[in-house]
Amino acid sequence: MSATQHLIDPALIAAENAKHAAHLASDYAHLGEQLARRGLDIDAVRAQVAAFGVAIPSWGVGTGGTRFARFPGPGEPRHVFDKIDDCGVIQQLTRATPTVSLHIPWDLCSDWRELREAAAARGLAFDAMNSNTFSDQPGQAHSYKFGSLSHTDAATRAQAVEHNLACIEIGQQLGSKALTVWVGDGSNFPGQQHFRRAFDRYLDSARQIYAALPGDWRMMLEHKICEPAFYSTVIQDWGSSLLAAQTLGPKAQCLVDLGHHAPNVNIELIVARLIAAGKLAGFHFNDSKYGDDDLDAGSVSPYRLFLVFNELVAAAHEGVAFDPAYMLDQSHNVTDPIESLMTSAVQVQRSYAQALLVDRAALDAAQDANDALTATHLLKAAFQTDVTPLLQRVRADAGAAIDPVGAYRASGWRQRMAAQRPASRAGGGGIV
Repeated sequence: MSATQHLIDPALIAAENAKHAAHLASDYAHLGEQLARRGLDIDAVRAQVAAFGVAIPSWGVGTGGTRFARFPGPGEPRHVFDKIDDCGVIQQLTRATPTVSLHIPWDLCSDWRELREAAAARGLAFDAMNSNTFSDQPGQAHSYKFGSLSHTDAATRAQAVEHNLACIEIGQQLGSKALTVWVGDGSNFPGQQHFRRAFDRYLDSARQIYAALPGDWRMMLEHKICEPAFYSTVIQDWGSSLLAAQTLGPKAQCLVDLGHHAPNVNIELIVARLIAAGKLAGFHFNDSKYGDDDLDAGSVSPYRLFLVFNELVAAAHEGVAFDPAYMLDQSHNVTDPIESLMTSAVQVQRSYAQALLVDRAALDAAQDANDALTATHLLKAAFQTDVTPLLQRVRADAGAAIDPVGAYRASGWRQRMAAQRPASRAGGGGIV
């Protein structure tokens, strides 16, 4: 395959961009004048934003669901190669999503070299591998109904460990450098599980996975407060995740999913603590209203997303050595998944750009003087700046779409895929 294969006709993108070019030039110049008055160079900020990327979850390009039902959409991917095509469309139109994160066994294929070449032809590489020991697969010898890495049965734990080792082997063939481990292990009733023993069993299993990591890999531990276990989960919060990561060693770090916390939890404070501990692995970006809703990033709490990036930019500004991984993790029930993922990628870029506008010297001074009002106004000034022209310019410079959703709809991609890919059957349930 050609390394420059285009899934959307570049001429269509150019035609769509031509509709916005004149206004973009004017809007960008005006924003540049505004930022210059604040001592900021818009071109320098633009260069930083252009270098930023967020990974697409392979499962995110399919229609999600709820615990009660799933309503498939037209043209859903049939297999991992279809998923790569859809991810390629997102990257072509946004130039903000250069990597894909796979989930095994949902993304199994017979030739990993062919998959890697197919991704490269669409301008994509592979991010972290994701294991699945939270649902049973056909032919599986032992069920994960009552846990996986922390199961009371040694054979079940061994099966879960072996699956994670297989994910590492696949990732090595694809060029991945990380394994994300999330387990649904926990309990639904008081007394159902011995908390300390379950955690010890998890650590024993995790040590075996950790020992198999290649030297340049990371093991990302993901915590979740509830679901499918609603009374307790083995890795329930950032404290449990941090304790596990510190126990395992330097290659183990903590992954922060924005939806995996109780309502009103101060996630940006958690981010700051993990940075200070040298244990921030990265993020799964989404949004939530009640729990792990997996809504589009910034759709409910855009200020919270900005505050997370404020901590990241502050740490980088202060010279802290850290390398967080960025990935979307969403479930699209009522929207076109490609449109939602593009919108979220742009929103994540927006939050990063806004965080770059914070006057760090003035903020440090306000904090040192305990001037709460000035400090919060400095953050609000950055957050309330409309950086849309800057983001549009980044896309235009990269040959992407100034208006990704508009260009996508004009391309007819969804309609073409609906004609090529057989309709999926509705499932009885399942979030993904």
